[in-house]
Amino acid sequence: MTLDGEARLAGVLGWPIAHSRSPRLHGHWLAQYRIKGAYVPLAVHPDDLERAVEGLVALGFRGANVTLPHKERVAALCDRVSERARRIGAVNTLVVRDGRVEGDNSDGFGFIENLKEREDAWEPTRPAVVLGAGGAARAILVALLEAGVREIRLLNRTRARAEALAEELGRNIRVLDWGTWDDALGETGLLVNTTSLGMSGQPPLEIDLRALPASALVNDIVYVPLETPLLAAARARGNPAVDGLGMLLHQARPGFEAWFGVAPQVTPALRQAVLEA
Repeated sequence: MTLDGEARLAGVLGWPIAHSRSPRLHGHWLAQYRIKGAYVPLAVHPDDLERAVEGLVALGFRGANVTLPHKERVAALCDRVSERARRIGAVNTLVVRDGRVEGDNSDGFGFIENLKEREDAWEPTRPAVVLGAGGAARAILVALLEAGVREIRLLNRTRARAEALAEELGRNIRVLDWGTWDDALGETGLLVNTTSLGMSGQPPLEIDLRALPASALVNDIVYVPLETPLLAAARARGNPAVDGLGMLLHQARPGFEAWFGVAPQVTPALRQAVLEA
C-alpha cells in the first residue's frame, strides 16, 4: 500500500532494535486490516531518548512502543503516565494525543490475555507462584493482583530483591526461599517463570515439580525457545501449559488500537508471522 501524508505512523524505540519482532507483528496487522500506515524500528541511543520522544510529536507519529533500555527512563519524559505504569515502574507504550505524550504499560494486560487462552485451566482464586523479581515480574505481579489473586508466592535467587518488591507492591505477596519447591508449589493454580533461566544461551531452570498439582497452569514468558524445558516438563506430567509468545502478541493490542483505530486480533497466522521474523 502506497503511503502519503495521511498515513498513520508508529514505531518502537530501543537500543539495539534490530532484534525486535514488533515491526513484523504490527506490519502483519497493518496488512491484514488494510490500514494506510507504517510501524518502524527506531534505534535510539540512551543519550538521545529525550530528543527522540520530542521527535515523535514533531514528526506526527501517533505513538510508539518502548523496549530496553528505555522502559524506565521514558516515564519521566511523558506528559501523563497511567497509574498501572506507575505501579510497574516502566512504560512500554506511548500515545501522542494533541501534542502530548501519554505513557502506559501493557505487559500485564498481555500476560493475562495470554493466560485466558487457557481459561479452562486458570483459576484466579487459587494461589500463584512467580519465579523472578525483575522488570517482567513487576508487571506480572501487578496484573495478578489486579486480577484478584489473593495469594502470590514469590521466589527469587536473591531473596532480598524479592522482599523489596513484595514490600513495595503490598499485601498478598509472600516471599519464599529459592529452591523450596514443595512449600511453594503445593495447592497452587499457576506457576510463572519470569527469569531468563531456560532461555536459549542461559543456564537451565532446575526445579522440582513434584508438589505441583496436575491441574495447575504453567507459563514461561520466554519464547526463545518457544517450548522451554519447564513447559516440556509440565506437559510431560499432564499440566496445561502456555508459552511466552502470546504475551508479546497480546501486549501489542492496546497500542495498535490507539495508533491505528482498529482493535486487532491474535490469530495463528500472526503467531506464525512473528515466529518467522
